[in-house]
Amino acid sequence: MYPKGNLLIPAPHGQLEAILKEPAGERLGVGVVCHPHPLGGGTMHNKVVFRAAAGLLDAGLATLRFNFRGVGASTGVHSEIPGGMEDVRTALDHMAGEYPGEDMTLAGFSFGSRTGMEVGKDDPRVRRLISIGTPVDKYGDYQFLLEVRKPILFVHGDRDEFGELDNLRRLVDEVAKVTDAELVWFRDCGHFFDDHLDELRSAIRDWTMRKLVVEEE
Repeated sequence: MYPKGNLLIPAPHGQLEAILKEPAGERLGVGVVCHPHPLGGGTMHNKVVFRAAAGLLDAGLATLRFNFRGVGASTGVHSEIPGGMEDVRTALDHMAGEYPGEDMTLAGFSFGSRTGMEVGKDDPRVRRLISIGTPVDKYGDYQFLLEVRKPILFVHGDRDEFGELDNLRRLVDEVAKVTDAELVWFRDCGHFFDDHLDELRSAIRDWTMRKLVVEEE
């Protein structure tokens, strides 16, 4: 049986199914994690999405995972990047309403990176971005990241099937000229981080905690 979420967020097409979890200790902000491509089986229960959300929780963020339209109990029909971006905005609106004025981190994996990063770069409520398994070879239009003026973490594998590490490195080098950009990559690691899930969680936790501390100083 498909595991249900614990939240239904009103959306222009009906609703988005989501899971919201609070950190064990003091809440230091909020996080949103976007899942991979719906037509490839992507859901908010994806193991990479789960670990990314766990990393944000570890860092003290109340964290939301949600299903894009047409997935699980989310209504609507998949409509590629434009629809995905609208769903990301809906998720951010919900978290901003539930936690007004709180520090916000937006993370996305694969398709979730492509949609989330473009929304997050211009949303003033989002303080920092995390792009996981950035599919630079599948989507050739990641140049919009050169407009980012927020800290951004890239997490990648050297055997990623949808983004050659060298291609991502070139992009990160360009992004680093205009903002605080960091790349963490794992050896012998494919797109789904199969043997590196704990390292993925730790990388996201450590980077987020470090940025929270720096920005408080």
